[in-house]
Amino acid sequence: MLLFLDRPAWGQMGGGDLVGTWEVRLSDGVHTVAFEHGTTTGKRVVLVDSQEVVKKEWMFKLVGSETFEIGSAKCVIKIEPMGGFAYEYSLEVNGQTYKKFREKQSRILRTWVFPINSVMQRVVLERDTLDVWLNGSKLDVAAEFVDGGTETHFDVCGQPAYICARSSGSRREGIIHALVVNGEQVPEAIE
Repeated sequence: MLLFLDRPAWGQMGGGDLVGTWEVRLSDGVHTVAFEHGTTTGKRVVLVDSQEVVKKEWMFKLVGSETFEIGSAKCVIKIEPMGGFAYEYSLEVNGQTYKKFREKQSRILRTWVFPINSVMQRVVLERDTLDVWLNGSKLDVAAEFVDGGTETHFDVCGQPAYICARSSGSRREGIIHALVVNGEQVPEAIE
C-alpha cells in the first residue's frame, strides 16, 4: 500500500517504480517532479521535468529522504514507513510542506499565459519582490508611478507590455495586478 501526502497528481502505477509526482510552481515555470522507489531493491530516482537529478541503486535502507534542487528551490522527498511494506511519500519545498508551499506561491505569484505570433508566452510577477519573469528568465523592468498606482514596463517579443498595480479599495483584497500587452489587457492564468 502506498500513501502520498500533499500530492496533487497520481503517477501511472504498474509501469515501473513510479510512486509519486508533484507539480512545483516557481517563477521560472511549473516543474514536474517524479519519484521512483524500488521497494525490493531500494532504488531511488528523482526526475525534474523528465531529467534525472538523483539516482541511487541498491540501497538497503528503504526509508529516509532525498534532497535536490529546482533552480534556487531546495526540495526534499521524505520516505516514511507505514508498517509492513507500506510507505508514505511527501515533498517539502524550501522547508515547507508541499501544501503550504503551494498556498504561499498562489498568494505571491501572478501569472499570465498568452500567445504572440502563435508562440505561448508566460509572464510571472513575484508580488513579494516585484520581480518580473518572461518564459523562465528574469527581466529588467522600468517602474513608474502613475495616477492611482504603478506601472512596470518591459518588452514581450518586441511588443510593449506593462503590469499595472492598483488598489482594490478593499483591505482584504489588497493590490490588483493586470498585464497589458500592446494596449490589450491579458487575463490572468490559473496554474
